[in-house]
Amino acid sequence: MPYITTTDDVEIYYTEQGTGQPIILSHGWPLNSDAWALELKVFADAGYRAIAHDRRGHGRSSRTYTGNDIDHYAADLNDLVEALGLEDIILVGHSTGGGEVVRYAARYGKDRVAKVITAGGIAPIMLLSEGNPKGAPKAVFDSIREGVLTDRSQYFQDLSRAFYGANRDGATVSQGVLDDFWRQGLEVNVASAYDCIAAFSETDLTEDLKAITAPFFLAHGDDDQIVPVDAASNNAIDLAQNGTLKVYPGAPHGISGQFQTELNQDILAFIAE
Repeated sequence: MPYITTTDDVEIYYTEQGTGQPIILSHGWPLNSDAWALELKVFADAGYRAIAHDRRGHGRSSRTYTGNDIDHYAADLNDLVEALGLEDIILVGHSTGGGEVVRYAARYGKDRVAKVITAGGIAPIMLLSEGNPKGAPKAVFDSIREGVLTDRSQYFQDLSRAFYGANRDGATVSQGVLDDFWRQGLEVNVASAYDCIAAFSETDLTEDLKAITAPFFLAHGDDDQIVPVDAASNNAIDLAQNGTLKVYPGAPHGISGQFQTELNQDILAFIAE
């Protein structure tokens, strides 16, 4: 299996398909690059070099006890880009991965990033504060921490339903989709999963959003129960210099089914502009 070693000696697993302009896909919590299995083929078939990696602590990458934060995630992504010698990059980030690609683009990618796409991205910040009245209170994230530390297997099974909107009347999400979320969740190192909760809830990406000059497509479902659009992309679009926001009616946080089909079509159309 292909790996790169970061500057602080963490092994990062990655997989790629196709040739052409590179598209880097950054997954959400608690998933790994398997979440992008379909996109790897769809984007490779469209003539791109599609690359997805397992974030540190997730999937097949090193089970890290330290460095489980957005700064290190972005630095790891930079190490991957450097190791593969990538230029003219298209970044795609889902959820926590949206925070990762935003920080990478702002901090490392000025001369290398062609376009940025987030889906259900965490930017600018999820935590409730006086300056962020639509955010979620710390108690919400403390309950996630409790789930990870007490019975994470059952917790990930329960979380999968809200993640993909399977708890809504008329939902058509398959058991297989829910099971795959659970499977990927159990591959996360517990310390990494726990620390990442602070990373995705408390990291302020306001200045990063302002710094990105590349064309930026923000996609978000209006029934996202994990990263509500009003607390995230509806704020992020006001900070992005060159941003376009599309809100998908009825779409959940997780990318599957019709939402996945439409989103992938929109990403390819945005890239081609």
